[in-house]
Amino acid sequence: MKKVLAVLTALTLIILSAHSAFAEAVDEAAEQGNYAWTDVQYVMYLGTNDKDTNKPVFTQAEALEQLKAILIRNFGGYTIQEAHGGWISDGVEYQEYTLVIYLSDTTIDKVHIAAEEMIETFHQSSVLIQQNPTRTEFYAPKK
Repeated sequence: MKKVLAVLTALTLIILSAHSAFAEAVDEAAEQGNYAWTDVQYVMYLGTNDKDTNKPVFTQAEALEQLKAILIRNFGGYTIQEAHGGWISDGVEYQEYTLVIYLSDTTIDKVHIAAEEMIETFHQSSVLIQQNPTRTEFYAPKK
């Protein structure tokens, strides 16, 4: 039991010192008018072809508007990039208009909730989600 308490105490001290160092870095950035923190960026890849027919569910403009509505409802904001994907299946080449979504300052649970809505709305079997550790900074030059 003493070893467990010693390990827990050591872990607590490590966490507190890391938090303290991070807080100092944020304070220093804030003094300079900049704000920075570590974060997780979620990148979602949403195909827009129907999972069964491989035909577009919406026009590109309609797909973009549908996605914007989902993201505003779930996150209050968004960054979207348009992309085009392609693949060959059983000797047939397919093309797909794809929407790439970048999200920060959220949780994987919220991302999954939005993904479920996207899957239903766009008739998908899945949405690809990447989780990337990042350092986020709002930079403003000194005046």
